Amino acid sequence: MRVVNSLVERCFAVIELLANEASSMRLGEIAEKLDLQKSAAHRMLNVLCDIGWVEQEPVTGFYKLTLRLAILGQRFVSATHLTDVCQPVLEELAAESAELVRMAVVQGETLTWIAQVQGARNGLKYQPEMAARVRLATTANGRAYLSTLGQTDAIRIAISDSVDERQRRSMASVEDFIEELKLTRKRGWAISDEEAETGIVAIAAPIKLADGQTVGTVSVAGPSSRLTADRQGDVASSVLSTAAKLGELWPLRQRYNKESDLHAHKIGHSAHSTNSGI
Repeated sequence: MRVVNSLVERCFAVIELLANEASSMRLGEIAEKLDLQKSAAHRMLNVLCDIGWVEQEPVTGFYKLTLRLAILGQRFVSATHLTDVCQPVLEELAAESAELVRMAVVQGETLTWIAQVQGARNGLKYQPEMAARVRLATTANGRAYLSTLGQTDAIRIAISDSVDERQRRSMASVEDFIEELKLTRKRGWAISDEEAETGIVAIAAPIKLADGQTVGTVSVAGPSSRLTADRQGDVASSVLSTAAKLGELWPLRQRYNKESDLHAHKIGHSAHSTNSGI
């Protein structure tokens, strides 16, 4: 349960809740999960509906996000040029592994999916649920990220991220989890063998900059019938190589942004000069 106070915080809490659930919710459920009075939650939702962030289903009366948040998110990712720089490397890994490749970025103390490439050409194709946030305790990407943190922070974040009882049950004991993180840290990659999803194996590695900062994770995931134990070592090697490449390419997006800003400045200056000469 999360306690929210200020008006702005309440609005963002409603948006975050609806984004995490990715489905319509009834008023009472929203109020309960955010520890708000129904009347206060109703006022927040009315405001968000008026400005186009939330919509109410006419039949059920349930609330859900509009596409405005997704559109703004896509605009922001596009403006960072992150996918422009990283996409070819992800496509290369997808072609090599013939499985689903995904990349997530660090946002605060969690991970957010921002790119994926389907490499499976035939047979079973792993198509995960479209959720923005990465579950940290049970997924390979989450464990890869947590392995780069101190033990105390890693455990705290993992437990906090396991928001419901089902997820807490699926998380290993704290002792086993600590050992798993130690092993992940030693070999440089993490694995989730049907722990996040039945029948699915995923292998992930953290993306690090030259100064050691962890900025994201990259993974290969597919059916356990293909990502068998005798294949996991080769896939892990490819994932590690890709993570290293992404770490080297990551700073290039800053150059893209500077070049874009310079280009925009030149266009604006040229237009101003032209108008001045009329």
